[in-house]
Amino acid sequence: MRIAGLRATLRTAPLPRPWGPDVPANHVIVCEVALDDGRTGTGFSWTPGIGARAVLALLEHDVREALIGLEPHPEVVWDRLWEHLHEAGGGGITAMALAGVDLALWDLRCGDRPLPDVLGRRRDSAPVYGSGVNLHYSLEELVAQAGRWKAAGYAGVKIKVGRPAVAEDAERVAAVREVIGPDTLLMVDANQRWDLHRARRAIEALAPYGLHWVEEPLRADDLAGLADLRRSVGVPIAAGENVRTVYGFRDLLTAGACDVVQPNVVRVGGITPFLRVAELARVFGVPVHPHLLPDVSGRLALALPLPCLVEDVEDASLAALGLLAEPYPVEIRDARLYDGGGAGLGLTWT
Repeated sequence: MRIAGLRATLRTAPLPRPWGPDVPANHVIVCEVALDDGRTGTGFSWTPGIGARAVLALLEHDVREALIGLEPHPEVVWDRLWEHLHEAGGGGITAMALAGVDLALWDLRCGDRPLPDVLGRRRDSAPVYGSGVNLHYSLEELVAQAGRWKAAGYAGVKIKVGRPAVAEDAERVAAVREVIGPDTLLMVDANQRWDLHRARRAIEALAPYGLHWVEEPLRADDLAGLADLRRSVGVPIAAGENVRTVYGFRDLLTAGACDVVQPNVVRVGGITPFLRVAELARVFGVPVHPHLLPDVSGRLALALPLPCLVEDVEDASLAALGLLAEPYPVEIRDARLYDGGGAGLGLTWT
């Protein structure tokens, strides 16, 4: 069998709850890889803002040209394409383009079996935490959102921090802690907004509210700063959603820069490198909590070596955006994520 074709289509889906004035929608590039025996696998690339058209152009030109004629082995194809595209960068849009192809090839590899079974299912469900892109929310909107997650029984709640004054963040975190109670996990995400000095001050102010982790307190590639911060604070540090290569995760873990790693299955280049990151993290004894995209990362979570939490950003899954038709690949009920049972990736695009 050989790869006979690649088709890529750009879709833009408005967010019911915009992630701010600069992110009113998410962009998805659906990728179909055809084999010469007539079978087709479907994957996708994704970006909430920058680069969708660049990824599409890369797929339609450099990737397609290098892909056709190869045997459809996900790991072999990934390594071949990464070498081919590396001149344009080892991560970023090259990895995002690779993800679309890699996901489609895994869809083909699975055949009639669900992805978690092919990878090696380790659990039947995983706990879900509610996640909000909500720094722009008023305090009332933020508290109402946290209340919805609490009412749903979610294991944890994550909110954005990084307002102009630390006192503002403290007020918002305190209000969320009050509404969710002492037994629900509470995480905060600074989205790389702080420098080292400000991060120390902010974490000191927020620590009394019992933080499960602080996510991306510094720039993602500031390994020295993250390692220094981790040594000097008593709150676990989470990072990885903006680390784009296995080498980047190796350096992050070797530096002792985090307690939790959060690879994004598209930003690292697909399932193939995601699994390599997960194995690397296991060597270091660091848990993997996948970043976003629960329609796929939730299924991966069922096969990860260590238990994890699945992130569910309110109204932002591929299914919630109206991009998928039923049956959906995953189902969230009773505050846990379950596999939908569909063959392959289980993605049926509308």
